[in-house]
Amino acid sequence: MQQEDDLRALAKIMDFMRAVSIILVVINIYWFCYETIQYWGINIGVVDRILMNFNRTTGLFNSILWTKLFAVLLLSLSCLGTKGIKEEKITWTKIWIFIVTGTILFFLNWWILKLPLPIITNTILYIFSLTIGYILLFMAGLYTSRLLKNNLMDDVFNT
Repeated sequence: MQQEDDLRALAKIMDFMRAVSIILVVINIYWFCYETIQYWGINIGVVDRILMNFNRTTGLFNSILWTKLFAVLLLSLSCLGTKGIKEEKITWTKIWIFIVTGTILFFLNWWILKLPLPIITNTILYIFSLTIGYILLFMAGLYTSRLLKNNLMDDVFNT
């Protein structure tokens, strides 16, 4: 009974870390695409003040890279803590393709915001590439976790 409660608590902690990771991605979009957010009328004054004070004390939004790094760190920790189902179709080449493609789309998309297109188009392209990159990194993390746990269970010392 105690072990089931521990597993439930671990699952809730992993879900919370994943939720904080998603919130960091949304805050990244809110902060670095603020002109479009303001044009769409989605900006909230209280959130603006909270983020300004938070940036003043931590410097989290001084670079577009910091929020992305923290989001991926929390995402990877949440993926490694989850227990996945056994799947035979997962290979390391598939995982590496997801990691490389996700990293390119998630981290190397800052230049999209500087394109000579309308700012709304830039924002939509940035959000699209950030979302696809995040999903690919999430899938790579889950597949890595499944593959590692599956391979570790086949180890001689775990039998």
